[in-house]
Amino acid sequence: MCRSIKTLRPPYADAVTEDDMRAAALQYVRKVSGFRDPAPHNAAAFERAVDQVAAATEELLGSLVVRGR
Repeated sequence: MCRSIKTLRPPYADAVTEDDMRAAALQYVRKVSGFRDPAPHNAAAFERAVDQVAAATEELLGSLVVRGR
């Protein structure tokens, strides 16, 4: 779906930053919404979605168990 989003878990990435997770969340929300830059009346909803997706990404990556590492 979003080919520019890179895999953020080992062994594909060892050091994942909050910026990495936010960038992935932003790309996802842009793709799903169809907006690169939302109109002012949609900006709050867009930013809220990015925050929520970034938080879900952080929770997911913190919960994954990668075998052999």
